[in-house]
Amino acid sequence: MADSAWVLSRTSAVPSDSDAPRHTALVRVTHWITAACFLALLVSGLEIVISHPRFYWGETGNFLTPALFRLPIPSSRALVPNGYSYTLPDQNGWSRALHFQAAWVLVFTGALYLLAGLFTRHFTRNLLPSKTDLSPRSIWAIIVRHLRFWRPDKTDAAAYNPLQELTYVVVIFILFPLMIWTGLAMSLAFDSAFPLAVTSLGGQQSARTIHFFVTILLTLFLFVHVAMVIRSGFKRRMGAMITGGSRA
Repeated sequence: MADSAWVLSRTSAVPSDSDAPRHTALVRVTHWITAACFLALLVSGLEIVISHPRFYWGETGNFLTPALFRLPIPSSRALVPNGYSYTLPDQNGWSRALHFQAAWVLVFTGALYLLAGLFTRHFTRNLLPSKTDLSPRSIWAIIVRHLRFWRPDKTDAAAYNPLQELTYVVVIFILFPLMIWTGLAMSLAFDSAFPLAVTSLGGQQSARTIHFFVTILLTLFLFVHVAMVIRSGFKRRMGAMITGGSRA
């Protein structure tokens, strides 16, 4: 019964104009810019971590201080103790430059997306779940459908389910802002200009540690997101995000 109620509620939410685009041009452009920036940040961030695969908590931390935890990988710097008898090639130069550039492109793209989303009411119409969707009955219905490995049909493609809505809200309004905040907090210039924003995180090294775990969560989201796109119809979903598609 709960499963049927969820289907009926989502069907009634499908817009009557079947020719309306599934995604607006701005959503599509910002989506792909964000995806490219995130991949650049992921690759360059991995190289930065390899240069010092040790994490600390507080304001300071270096190879002479005890680590909160360390990654069991070789380092690209000989002074960093890692338990290996060799070091990897040092790619710290280009990786930091790419990380910095991709981060600022992501910030401006995200700001444009947020402003446009507020102006067009994209968030309230498409992303913010209703009280009915947040009911235990609705949440349980969609969880059961996922556990049954259900394949979404065209009706489901016209609207996000409650779990998708909640996930996108967390990613857009919590994880991405936190990643940007912790990234800025590692900057000495930002620390000097806004010391409270850094100390509220516990210090620069704490910000780096939080930044690392937020990146892991966003990477997990990326893998799940891609997997769901493939399962729900890769050609249709990709076409909608490239050309706009339609809600039909």
